[in-house]
Amino acid sequence: MTAVDPAGRVSDVVRQRVPAQGRSGDAAPAVVSLRGAGVRIGGRALWSGVDLDVGAGEFTAVLGPNGVGKSTLVKVLLGLLPAATGEVRVLGEAPGRASHRVGYLPQRRSFDASLRIRGVDIVRLGLDGDRWGVPLPARLSARRRVERERVAEVVDLVGATGYAHRPIGECSGGEQQRLLIAQALVRRPQLLLLDEPLDSLDLSHQGAVAALIGRICREERVSVVMVAHDVNPILPWLDRVVYIAEGGAVTGRPQDVITTETLTRLYGVPVEVLRTSDGRLVVVGQPEAPAVHTDRHAP
Repeated sequence: MTAVDPAGRVSDVVRQRVPAQGRSGDAAPAVVSLRGAGVRIGGRALWSGVDLDVGAGEFTAVLGPNGVGKSTLVKVLLGLLPAATGEVRVLGEAPGRASHRVGYLPQRRSFDASLRIRGVDIVRLGLDGDRWGVPLPARLSARRRVERERVAEVVDLVGATGYAHRPIGECSGGEQQRLLIAQALVRRPQLLLLDEPLDSLDLSHQGAVAALIGRICREERVSVVMVAHDVNPILPWLDRVVYIAEGGAVTGRPQDVITTETLTRLYGVPVEVLRTSDGRLVVVGQPEAPAVHTDRHAP
């Protein structure tokens, strides 16, 4: 049984998800909905025939080898690239129309070690980075006080309070990523789009950041669509996956999509999915591209 408090947070009495419900008890509209969606780049079909529904508080991963268009799917949801075929709706509207309710973390940025901007200021850019002019001191502006409290709240949510006032360049890769996730969350989005947020992190930080994203998804009821190179760190948290390869895509639950039969059909060549003793997935076969669920940064 799962309880929801008045603030909308979910407490996992038992780790079980509450389906999104409207006031009448009917299922609420999907946060993300794709029907027969496809994209063409330079006259070439990158992928096509994607059908997907992401509900409130659900975690979806976009998987596949390099160069198949995983990040392109995120651009379509942001409204930066139009779908060539099919229909795409984000929060009930055309992509880009509800951008104020969408948080976005692009592929990992590298901060120079000498950068003196504080982590808390990086987070605050998510609130007012699009504004011009010199702000009033917090003591003279009620809005500034509310914003300062919100920044402190989201910094605490991602567990970054202990180092948020240090220069961002002095923070570790995992600490920087937590602060960037806080930046994406600071405007209270309903949808969080993450483009390979675990890339370039070591295994321990991958696990910690993956658990953070999963907890935010469950407790804050934020829907997450995350491009990932390795499914294993996020596998315990996933509701569904979109697996893209060879111009096509398969969507569904992880246990239904990441299988020998499904990936062999998707790639059109023999592919084998193995599960290790600790539950991790390893995808092997020809061509080499399917073997993506390993640590590509390992020596």
